[in-house]
Amino acid sequence: MRVITVSQLNKYVKMLLESDSKLTSIYISGEISNFTNHYKSGHLYLTLKDEGALVRAVMFRAYASKLKFAPENGMKVIVRARVSLYEKDGSFQIYIEEMQPDGVGALQIAYEQLKKRLAAEGLFDENRKLKLPKYPERIGVITSPTGAAVRDIFNVLGRRYPMAKVIFAPVLVQGDGAPPQLIKALKWFDKTRAADVIIIGRGGGSIEELWAFNDEGVARAVASMHIPVISAVGHETDFTICDFVADLRAPTPSAAAELAVPDYRQLLSMLAHMQVIARRNVRSILDASAQRLAVAQSRRCLKTPLFYVEEQAMRLDYITRAFINAAQKSIVEYDRRLSGFSAKLDALSPLKVLARGYAIASSHEKIIKSVNDVSTGDKLSLRVSDGIIDCSVDSLKEN
Repeated sequence: MRVITVSQLNKYVKMLLESDSKLTSIYISGEISNFTNHYKSGHLYLTLKDEGALVRAVMFRAYASKLKFAPENGMKVIVRARVSLYEKDGSFQIYIEEMQPDGVGALQIAYEQLKKRLAAEGLFDENRKLKLPKYPERIGVITSPTGAAVRDIFNVLGRRYPMAKVIFAPVLVQGDGAPPQLIKALKWFDKTRAADVIIIGRGGGSIEELWAFNDEGVARAVASMHIPVISAVGHETDFTICDFVADLRAPTPSAAAELAVPDYRQLLSMLAHMQVIARRNVRSILDASAQRLAVAQSRRCLKTPLFYVEEQAMRLDYITRAFINAAQKSIVEYDRRLSGFSAKLDALSPLKVLARGYAIASSHEKIIKSVNDVSTGDKLSLRVSDGIIDCSVDSLKEN
């Protein structure tokens, strides 16, 4: 009896699995579960399952980097894988080399996933979008130099608004090299402010041909612009991610050129109409002013200016006389009132009493009102109407 180790067993089973040509490249359908994306290593770990069984799976970074969509739990996929055994823990598993959605295409799933993610970030919100200038002086155009789109844009711009300057940035619009060139052109315009509005786009095509305008880097570059951007990818019904993040979406490159600039012929017509209105308004103002001037000229104060001065002088004389009369009347009234007050004061004057034969006795400037106010021998002063008599008290007699 031969005894082997666990490691020898796992290695032998792994060799058997990997030596079977039927198991080196097989296609398996199933539903993803237990999905893990190791961002540092780039490897994807998951379980594929159906109604009756499951199998562990891994997809290394070299293969995972080629995916056009992001795998998620619950997603049904078809994978091409090889079958093997992980010796360390004896786990039977498959190593995925290709993966595609089962049903809906990979590009469509990638499109929906990116659209959902950018919408959640607010990159599609209308309140963050810029308004197009009414009369741009410089138009930036980002598209292929060889496609029909550039000819359509130039033709429309030249016909509608020939006074604008067109700054053209030729780029690839499909293939793996397109997104970096689109991003570089956008950043150059944003840094130099070389244009007042930008048209970015291409003619129509399949989803694969239009995929550069669904690139996340291109979408974020458009969303970060400080210059208004018109997305002009040539498809009427379908939308690219670039359409959602741009400030304005046009169904075709020609339509984008029409939206970017006004029609100069309409502007000339509008200016002519405004000129007619301006002349009419100026004529109306002049006529009204002439009428007011004629009315002013007809007034007497302008025809005979001295009449106005004389009239004001007459008014001044009238006011002066009225003031003098009022002042004299007030003086007479105050004089009458003063005479009345003087008569009353005179009637109450002590001098009037003295004139009737009375005298005022005082001692040391104190009025004597009673015999008790003096004593025999005191000196007194008697004030009479025409002077003062000095005397002394010889005797006192009470009534």
